[in-house]
Amino acid sequence: MAHINLLPWRENLRKKRQKDFGMSVVLALILTGAACGGVHFYIEDMISYQEERNSYLGQEIAIVDKKIKEIKDLEKQKAQLIARMNVIQSLQGSRPQIVHLFDELVSTIPDGTFLTKVIQSGDLVTMDGVAESNARVSSYMRNIELSKWLGNPSLQVITSTDKSKGTFILKSKQISRNNSEGGQQ
Repeated sequence: MAHINLLPWRENLRKKRQKDFGMSVVLALILTGAACGGVHFYIEDMISYQEERNSYLGQEIAIVDKKIKEIKDLEKQKAQLIARMNVIQSLQGSRPQIVHLFDELVSTIPDGTFLTKVIQSGDLVTMDGVAESNARVSSYMRNIELSKWLGNPSLQVITSTDKSKGTFILKSKQISRNNSEGGQQ
């Protein structure tokens, strides 16, 4: 007689395949979950590392900003000191100017002419005085024109109070000379 297998082999095969498929799905889900967890932890680690780097850079930037502020303060102090030095040098250079001015006032004034007031504003010198005649004032202006330390005389006012005397107001420019001219100033 013929052997007939009456066992439900197809159904058993289907159950075995379903069981294998279920195990494959579970294994795939576990592997996917593990991979996602690994990627998640890797990304968290990278974020943490980047935050540490950002924190370090922030601290270094704060230090550099502080140094930049100190440098700006030092540059400001340097500019102030240079300005002071320039003022001191200009004062040192112009210190002998007043001596030369008075020396020239004395040497240029002719006989019969007297100064009553001298005002200096910058390099402009205004002289008020009394002269015996207008010719004396003209002589004074010529002497100023020939002077090394005064120049550009300009007669502002001349009045005669009586026949023997007149008053005048004269403006002149003080000339600055370099230290190399005329030796010591």
